[in-house]
Amino acid sequence: MRRTRRFAASALTAAAVFAASFAWPATESAQAFPATPKQTVVNYLRSISGNSIVSGQHNKEPASAPGQYTQQVKDVTGQYPGLWGGDLMFNAADVADRQRVVDQAKTEWANGSLVSLTWHVCPPTGGSTCAFEGGVKSNLSNAQFSQILTAGSSLNNAWKRRLDEVVPYLQQLKNAGVPVLFRPFHEMNESWNWWGNRPGANGSARLFQITRDYLAGSKGLDNLIWVWNVQDNPAGGWSNYYPGNQYADVVSLDVWYKSHPSSADYQQMRKIAGTKPMAIGEIGKMPTAAMLQSQPQWAWFMMWSEHLRGNNTNAETQAAYFHPRVLNQGEVSLS
Repeated sequence: MRRTRRFAASALTAAAVFAASFAWPATESAQAFPATPKQTVVNYLRSISGNSIVSGQHNKEPASAPGQYTQQVKDVTGQYPGLWGGDLMFNAADVADRQRVVDQAKTEWANGSLVSLTWHVCPPTGGSTCAFEGGVKSNLSNAQFSQILTAGSSLNNAWKRRLDEVVPYLQQLKNAGVPVLFRPFHEMNESWNWWGNRPGANGSARLFQITRDYLAGSKGLDNLIWVWNVQDNPAGGWSNYYPGNQYADVVSLDVWYKSHPSSADYQQMRKIAGTKPMAIGEIGKMPTAAMLQSQPQWAWFMMWSEHLRGNNTNAETQAAYFHPRVLNQGEVSLS
């Protein structure tokens, strides 16, 4: 059941004023989602596109506190987001705490939020853990990248071993009946990461394909909803990184070159998506009423961690969370 909206953003200039003048809607005890096949979530996202958008919040490191930014949303708005975002991480301390991330994912699902996992994965040319600089953010040679894509090669086998490290965690979510919006290679058209900036059939798209084939096929992780992702860089040509309709379940855009997707960005993504759901995988500014009106096909947005408070006023966050189109925890219905 939808909560009553009693919030007028224009009347607020500070969180103190808001808190003094507004009674939070009564918190509903969200019903735990039952064990659910991934297609139910995909169908739901498709069904709301054009009418509603799920609010989302990413939770970056440390993995020891995988709900800290989601709690900040509650502190500002009185509500939890309809989508929780986490990360399988890369540095040693956070990798050691992956279980906490998985436990948080189960909790969020039980509380009535969708679950999204990003993975800042270390390259298979090195160890299982790494620093961001020189690890996640690094460059491989063309020969190295080609070898990752070549079945039976040493780097291809190393890549599969890297995937094997997260299989037990993803399997836990499968066993719990939790579909995961899985975004392993975000910003595939960017050059800051080792997996990106390789257009064409034998580039980043092929890595996406072999990874899905391995995790969904060989390992049977049929709870993963594969989210393809690019960044809104002005070079365009995003379809050159697309792995194909049989590999991507959702298409998504990270918005960092500008505050909100441009009309051209939106149309480029719609062309790639076709009938698939499309989403804003990362954003630093809360969607505005004007954006939600002019770009209604986005199925969710995910605010990036520290940008929640570092780049948005409380009033902007409150205005987004109480917009009639926005679905928060307790308002996402999969039945």
